[in-house]
Amino acid sequence: MQPFEYNALPGRVVFGRGTIGQVKAEVEALGASRALVITTAQQQASGADLLDRLGNCGAGLYAGAVMHTPIDVTEDAMQQVAALDADCLVAVGGGSTIGLAKAIALRTDLPQVAVPTTYAGSEATPIVGQTEGGIKTTQRGPKILPETIVYDVDLTITLPVDLTVTSGLNAIAHAVEGLYSREANPMISLLAQDGVRALVSALPRSVENPEDVDARSDALYGSWACGVTLGVAGMALHHKLCHTLGGTFDLPHSQTHSVILPHAMAYNAAHAPEAMARVARAIRADDAATGMWELAKKLGAPMSLAELGMPGDGIDRAVEMVLANPYWNPAPLEENRLRKLLEAAHFGSQPIGAA
Repeated sequence: MQPFEYNALPGRVVFGRGTIGQVKAEVEALGASRALVITTAQQQASGADLLDRLGNCGAGLYAGAVMHTPIDVTEDAMQQVAALDADCLVAVGGGSTIGLAKAIALRTDLPQVAVPTTYAGSEATPIVGQTEGGIKTTQRGPKILPETIVYDVDLTITLPVDLTVTSGLNAIAHAVEGLYSREANPMISLLAQDGVRALVSALPRSVENPEDVDARSDALYGSWACGVTLGVAGMALHHKLCHTLGGTFDLPHSQTHSVILPHAMAYNAAHAPEAMARVARAIRADDAATGMWELAKKLGAPMSLAELGMPGDGIDRAVEMVLANPYWNPAPLEENRLRKLLEAAHFGSQPIGAA
């Protein structure tokens, strides 16, 4: 057994069906009485419904969350926090909404209740990515981690199939990077592998029948397991690439993760054989990167950065930015290899380096 360190993240998880009805009690358990509900514009109706459920514990609704958590949006939301004298944040939605609540909490230390409606897994991490001037940066800290997560399987049944697939692959990326992280440890590796297993099993069933409650439940569990993995174990090349592409070229978050994942896996495969073997077992493939690429294709996920709006002449800029401020990675970051990785991802080619 190799030496390791393990820091468990604090937090309460409520998981089941119909648990949206428990959010008010969870807000009260945090000692709060003026909760600000946060959503995107598209989920404003869901936010209004939750605000109504909160009754006298609800202070108001902010429906301005957007992708990549722009600083100016956070500053606008902060004005509403102050105007309403909010003492708690309740985020209902996906990574964009939960990211905004985290950004506010970073600045105010207000307690958070996260109510996820996708499989992004952001709710389980003490990490927030913020964008300013076309640059996306991340911060990590205890104030960022939501105090309570309320998982309601019923809220995911209406998640569109395309977002089901890409947010699920986004979650899998968290687990994959956690398996070869410097902070990897035996406990979190078991959780990561089981999270991948759960999602790989659940996503095809959810695509075939979006109202399959068992499949939706398995996917939501898998997203939690993968999110916890990222929160404990950290990030590497895959996330650096996605943060660069999303922040600089405004590419859609989960779709970018789903395109990049098999290519980043192939890049790191020779330097993380044990991690890749665990992933291969979880997805029942001979080669982890090829298996992940084929799974994404089978599920109907986008396969190229070009179809997401990535300009071909942006590849050199992306490589330059990755090398200028790199995350730790098991394989050395080499300009030529990174360019080939992004070219393959841009055109939707099979991952370079995969068997």
